[in-house]
Amino acid sequence: MDRGGRSMAGEDQYALFEFDDTTADAMADEIAVQSKSDDPQEVVEEISTPEPPQSGEDVDSPPVWETLPAGEEADGHALIVTSDGTYTPSGRELTGPVDSVEKLDKLIRWAALTPLGAPAQIWVVGQAACELLGWIIDPGSEDDVDDMEALRNRAAQELTAVLHATLTPLLNAGWELRGDPGHVVHLSRSIGNFTSMVDVVIEPYVWTYWNKDFGWHNRVGDMGILGSPTAGTYLPDDDLPAARELGRRLAWCAKHLGVLPGPTPARTGAALVDKIKRERTRSGKGIVVTTPGSVPPLDDPPRGDLEPAVGWTRVPEADDLDNAHRLVSIDQRAAYLASAGMLEFGYGQPTHLTGDMAAAAAVGEKGAPFGLWRITLPAGQTLSLPEKLPLPHPHMLADQPVQTWVTTVSLDGLCSPVADGGIGADLDDLDITEAWVYPQQGRALDKWAKILREARKAAVDTDDDATKRFLGTCYKGYIGRMVNPDMWTAKQMQHHHQPLWRASIIAHCRWRGRRVAMRIAREHGRWPVRTVTDSWVYLLANGEDIADPSEALGKMSVEKDVVLTDTLLFAFTSAQDVHDVNLAIKAAFADEEEGED
Repeated sequence: MDRGGRSMAGEDQYALFEFDDTTADAMADEIAVQSKSDDPQEVVEEISTPEPPQSGEDVDSPPVWETLPAGEEADGHALIVTSDGTYTPSGRELTGPVDSVEKLDKLIRWAALTPLGAPAQIWVVGQAACELLGWIIDPGSEDDVDDMEALRNRAAQELTAVLHATLTPLLNAGWELRGDPGHVVHLSRSIGNFTSMVDVVIEPYVWTYWNKDFGWHNRVGDMGILGSPTAGTYLPDDDLPAARELGRRLAWCAKHLGVLPGPTPARTGAALVDKIKRERTRSGKGIVVTTPGSVPPLDDPPRGDLEPAVGWTRVPEADDLDNAHRLVSIDQRAAYLASAGMLEFGYGQPTHLTGDMAAAAAVGEKGAPFGLWRITLPAGQTLSLPEKLPLPHPHMLADQPVQTWVTTVSLDGLCSPVADGGIGADLDDLDITEAWVYPQQGRALDKWAKILREARKAAVDTDDDATKRFLGTCYKGYIGRMVNPDMWTAKQMQHHHQPLWRASIIAHCRWRGRRVAMRIAREHGRWPVRTVTDSWVYLLANGEDIADPSEALGKMSVEKDVVLTDTLLFAFTSAQDVHDVNLAIKAAFADEEEGED
């Protein structure tokens, strides 16, 4: 497989590191191999500075981010190994090629790398570097299989077998494997009372790890700090430019997040949460959550998500198509990140309340506390609601009342006026019969969101689409994985299981979007024809602007904007049902389809 292919990681683990005090001179003697260049500085310059195209050459300009400078923030925490030699992330040459596993052991010991929110990392970049270590697999070609998942499984099994067969020198030197080796080889070694850990990340085989972060079905997605082949943000094809760009991204991550990237974007988000947790524990200031927030036992729990994301389409009417020349999709800028930073989340052991006590608990000076509430949603048709919007809550039905569980965010949303997206209900109208209320609440993710928000701004300001996309996968991946306890089975990771936090974030984005839709209807007389998660699709006239003027996160920005050709306009005017409308929207946005929150 070439670079831009599609790697297996166990649980992230954190500990103090301590390595042998082998001198640099000794290490140079043990690993030294003549550089291909007579002047080692030439190699340093080759990895640290992209070579500009020669005058008259017919070459594409490199992406903006590949010309950004590489910092030194990840030096001492990570190393990059290529077939040409080993380098710091900032581009300084350290040794010649590492052409045996024995030399890899010596490199790790000599480097004495320290953790940074995650175990120290050795990145092996390029197929040629893997071949020097004997790490060669041949699972077949993606062109010869119908099922990429089958190919990935075969490749992952072959890689694990090859590593088990070649890692004996490391094991004989005192290292132990944490889990089966895959695209990340998790190594640990006991030295007195300390446990040393280092992760060897094998870049050419990252594609062998396949989950919803990295890909879905037969699609290749974002592969963490390495980027996305389909989005054009993966590392350059040639090994030295790839090493240089990886080093830049490692340094960027260390500088702006204060952690090394995890084996998946979700794990990077978790590493940042844990960094903040450790700082707050030491200082005694700020919210520290140490226990999981599993969903409490519910009577008649809803199927699927507690707070589903909305998905709705309607057939446009004649007035919707009047003076319509464009199809525009708007969505909330970094929606989940915005909500995560402003919401108060509950933690601790919840109290179960029933009857009058449950109803009384929702009445407080600052509103209802964080919790889950069993309410009755009235039948939609009994309320004075806009006909051209979905029902205010995904569990609501038009023709009959529904008893269901909702978060405090939805309780507040339902009580909001119709003009603000709610139903104008009083708490008594919702007939609260049961509740789980949390004893403590606060903005547990405020600092986490602030760090990610500032990092995102830094990426946007420098046109660094690679790191901007990486950050998006970090917060989306982390919030998405809050619901799954299987992601956080290690004892020190269980506090990341927070399904009610995730449900509240989804609900908050949904209600905020509905409030904006009501504003657009008042100000422009336009109603959406479709909404999915935090994205809303409108038929608009030329020059009609419905996006928010603010650049703040959570505000509506234009996601897609296409001119309605006669063919597309006919598809909308002739649509008989929502299926036809969805096909027309898909055809219009075919060239601009992106992943959503």
